[in-house]
Amino acid sequence: MSTRLPGFKGEYLWEFDIAEQNLLALAEAFPEERYSWRPAETARSVSEVLVHLGASGRMFLALLGVEAAEDLYGKLEGDGVAKAMAMFARNESLETSMTDKADVLALQRKSLNAVRTAFRETSDAELDRPEVFFGENTTVRRFYMRALCHLHEHMGQLTAYTRAMGMPAPWQAAREARRKEIERQLATAKK
Repeated sequence: MSTRLPGFKGEYLWEFDIAEQNLLALAEAFPEERYSWRPAETARSVSEVLVHLGASGRMFLALLGVEAAEDLYGKLEGDGVAKAMAMFARNESLETSMTDKADVLALQRKSLNAVRTAFRETSDAELDRPEVFFGENTTVRRFYMRALCHLHEHMGQLTAYTRAMGMPAPWQAAREARRKEIERQLATAKK
């Protein structure tokens, strides 16, 4: 286990690590030919869900004032609502145009890394800074909490997709191996 930061930041990053590991395992587990699969015509496909997550993570950061991901958005004009609407439009376009598994995985990894890095570099005082999030007064901390909850929300969606396709959740083998290791350690400690 790696060294953890103390307090809320360490706890947040611990949960973020779990979400990242499971999300990337899901993204890797889907064969590329299943990236276009969707459970219904009105639902997002596998690649659309993953691109939505990757682009949304970068958008959350841009709304907080972190570099606006020129690789995704180019040079954004305007401020506030105009800037957010331009990012929304670009994200929706990416969801339908980015379908190659390697590109989707690269976006996902870059987004997860950007969120983790920005959070680690945010001071405790900055987490308390007031912000407006979709018309509500809140804090920077809530932005980051929403980003983590958003990962879990869509990870659940993708887990349901794997099961609808008849695939197992990709972390079952790792969890079983971890359980066996804990049992071995307990047995060794009793001797």
